[in-house]
Amino acid sequence: MTEFSEKSIPVLYVPEPSLGFAHGQTSDHPKDGLTLYGPASTPDRAQITIGAIGTKHGLAFLRRWLEAINNPVAIPPRGKRDKEFRLHLSDFPGLEEAFGIRADPGGLIAYELDPAEIRTAIAIENHHEAVAATTKLFIDPIERHAKNEERTVDVWVFVVPEPVFETCRPVAGQRRKLELVKGELSKRQKGRADLPLLAGVIDDTLEAVFDDIPDFHRQLKAKLLKLGMTSQLVRETTLAPNEFLNKAGYPKRGTQDSATIAWNLATGLFYKTQAEPPWKIAGMRPGVCYVGLVFKVLPNHPDNHACCAAQMFLSEGDGVVFRGANGPWQTEDKEFHLSDSAAEKLIKTVLDTYRQRFGNYPSELFIHGRTKFNDAEWEAFSKAAPEGTNVVGVRIRSTHGETKLFRDGDYPCLRGTAIRLADKDAFLWTTGYAPRIDTYIGPETPNPLFITVLRASGEYPAIEVVLADILGLTKINYNACNFSDGLPVTIRFADKVGEVLTMGSAAGAERQPFKFYI
Repeated sequence: MTEFSEKSIPVLYVPEPSLGFAHGQTSDHPKDGLTLYGPASTPDRAQITIGAIGTKHGLAFLRRWLEAINNPVAIPPRGKRDKEFRLHLSDFPGLEEAFGIRADPGGLIAYELDPAEIRTAIAIENHHEAVAATTKLFIDPIERHAKNEERTVDVWVFVVPEPVFETCRPVAGQRRKLELVKGELSKRQKGRADLPLLAGVIDDTLEAVFDDIPDFHRQLKAKLLKLGMTSQLVRETTLAPNEFLNKAGYPKRGTQDSATIAWNLATGLFYKTQAEPPWKIAGMRPGVCYVGLVFKVLPNHPDNHACCAAQMFLSEGDGVVFRGANGPWQTEDKEFHLSDSAAEKLIKTVLDTYRQRFGNYPSELFIHGRTKFNDAEWEAFSKAAPEGTNVVGVRIRSTHGETKLFRDGDYPCLRGTAIRLADKDAFLWTTGYAPRIDTYIGPETPNPLFITVLRASGEYPAIEVVLADILGLTKINYNACNFSDGLPVTIRFADKVGEVLTMGSAAGAERQPFKFYI
């Protein structure tokens, strides 16, 4: 780590973390590492079986796309405005060449949906009912397959038609009470003046429809949690953008280039079908465990209770999500704090899972959150940890333009630049100019993260160590094949995980691999 000093402000540079691939090789870019060396671990399923749900056209688009990625996919030709070198783009070498796995387009376990039935479902006036009915069309074939078929599916791919994507999403400002005044359910209950979701107000058999947010993506993920199945949602327009043209003959929807789409979706297919992730963080300290706390307010709860969860990530990169207790965790200042019993139980579950995998407890447990920890929480965290495990609490907060740093007066600073404010506080630029890809990918001058080491049950780690860990955790997003992200994985997916866990249909799925949520 290099340190510079300008007017007594310590400016640090955290080197770009390396990733580990096959044969002990390393690279700072996942695309380079996969192309040159292959995934970190030998795939345990070289021939993957894909289950697919979609319309006739959607399934045809998926088969054609799978056929294409079995071969190299080149980045598009340079246009007149492109630079001579576009280092942020990479040719896709082919699924087996990059990942060591094969997917036979002709071997899909495919279930075709009737477009007319989809149109009928999404046309239901009540939004909750419409989304629930549409989700059921896509889930029913999977449940039938699980009951009646012996052939195992490694991952289910949902090919989503555009009308489903456009209509089966939450509408801003909707609340359950307002939803109940329309649609088929309200017609059956039209004699009632007030229709809150309370026992005796609506039929018990229909009440479950309103336990879930009307969001197709979240409902699918929540239902598959309990089935123990991984899934990948992909829009028809992503697989075949040139099949959906406007009047001028251009694709109606802008998408990434075909090589980048291949990289991203292939990474997801590998991660969701294999025991080990495609790459790992090289050089991470052994015996270290990272936990990101997740809080999400339960939809329409009369007392604004929230669901809590913990995302555990290992130095190897893989993760597990633990669902904690629901409760009144949000305080008057809009911060979330667990009760001592809930905090102790949640962290103890994390530590016990770590021990089951490695045979011993971690030497360091870093708890990442967006807010501070109060005394009761921290005492519970420390109590849950055995002797020999140093528990460290770290707050990671995004900033929004309060602090700017420029390179050469006009250009974005280097990714990895940090300003140490005190022994336990620093700004860290996880986005910025990256020499490896010769660009800064972002819409405006990058903003830093504000990092604070809040507490430690033992010795406080150096702030430089904490910053290096956080920068490394920005490189293990297995839902894409990016050079890096702006947030560490412990924080980046907190909202998405929370959105799935607050669904009524997710009840009962208390501990599942992280790959089930993305």
